[in-house]
Amino acid sequence: MIEIRHARMEDDNELARVEAAAWGADVSPAPAPPVGMGFFDEQRQPNEVLVAELEGAIVGYVQVGQPIPLPSHRHVLELRGLAVAPTWHRHGVGRRLLHEAVTEARRQNARKLSLRVLGTNMAARGLYQASGFTIEGVLREEFLLNGRYVDDVLMARRLKE
Repeated sequence: MIEIRHARMEDDNELARVEAAAWGADVSPAPAPPVGMGFFDEQRQPNEVLVAELEGAIVGYVQVGQPIPLPSHRHVLELRGLAVAPTWHRHGVGRRLLHEAVTEARRQNARKLSLRVLGTNMAARGLYQASGFTIEGVLREEFLLNGRYVDDVLMARRLKE
């Protein structure tokens, strides 16, 4: 059974392990984090991260945070990262994390939850679409990854009418 909870500082190494295992140019435009680098920093705090546990081990996470720190933008939250350990792909972990991210955004009174995904990451795009996210825009050839240009797809889900 998948259990979802808020992250704790002591999850740092396990979350870094999950991120390193899930990272790659096919899913992220940023370089892989250096081995031994911690997960939490000024951009990622435990209160923004939900953790998926299976059989006592952390197998995934999702981060939901404020993308633009302005009062006029407080109603929008952003899914700033979703990762599942490769051995747990296609076991419902990502879907459950995404469901809990939507629940958390609603709890924080957000009207909209946005995200960015590489155009080539069809598995993630399918998961997001199945979870009610729609494409709001495409930044064509936004990244140069492994010698080819890749689009950045902007998606969002409305949380309140």
